[in-house]
Amino acid sequence: MTHAEATPRGSPLHYTILTLLAAACLLPMLIMALTSVKTEAQIFDTRWSWLFAPTLENYRAVIQDQHIDRYMLNSLKVSLCATLITLTLGSMCAYAMARFRFLGRAPLSYSTLILRTLPPAVLAVPVFVIWSDWGIGDTLSGVVLVYVALNLPFTIWLLYGFIDQVPVELEEAAAIDGCGPFKVFYKIVLPLLRPGLAAAAIFTFRLAWNEFILGFILTNRITRTLPASISNYITDTGVEWGRIMAAGVLIALPPLIFTFVAAKQIITGLTAGSVKG
Repeated sequence: MTHAEATPRGSPLHYTILTLLAAACLLPMLIMALTSVKTEAQIFDTRWSWLFAPTLENYRAVIQDQHIDRYMLNSLKVSLCATLITLTLGSMCAYAMARFRFLGRAPLSYSTLILRTLPPAVLAVPVFVIWSDWGIGDTLSGVVLVYVALNLPFTIWLLYGFIDQVPVELEEAAAIDGCGPFKVFYKIVLPLLRPGLAAAAIFTFRLAWNEFILGFILTNRITRTLPASISNYITDTGVEWGRIMAAGVLIALPPLIFTFVAAKQIITGLTAGSVKG
């Protein structure tokens, strides 16, 4: 059987649906990119046209913002810390759920998964009140904490599939050789989770880098992250749509490039943990 015969082509309806889905995802990004190179007069012109004289003034204004370096540094701190803490806690929680049998294990597992379905907007007001009472409002540590809480369920369930496939005999052999529980986990189990850890790290970093609502509510002008800094272009005199779109493009580019580069690693991490064999 040839390769062409082994790989059947999809139906026209299949490709039509994929094309429509791709267009629905790409069209807003295309409009954002086009709007970012327009002047204010062109943006508010009621006669929409694909032909116009582009300008980089909006990008120049965003890049020359005297606080842009601080916002970017805040985003990097929050994203990296949230990713590191999430992977550390998530791997240990997933190992405990996969290997240990304890009272309430099943309800805890399902409740963890249910928490993943909550949108960040629902948590904004309660988290703001609690964080203010705890004294961690308007701090980067408070933002990191909430991002860790949002990403832990996904990380736990992703790594659970990987740990469940690790032969228990490997851990038993290491224990016979004198390794303690923590050494077994870090020396035997953790190295085998690299594809899952890579996928979880990419998704966690992307959410922490792109998230706006919680980043805006839980920070001030000093601790503001890069996505939340877009609110600076909403002034008393109006909304600077050109600069907002330019900032949106600059914020979206790093995760997009990183995702395309690491696409193979993401797919491997998401599928390998669900395949038995």
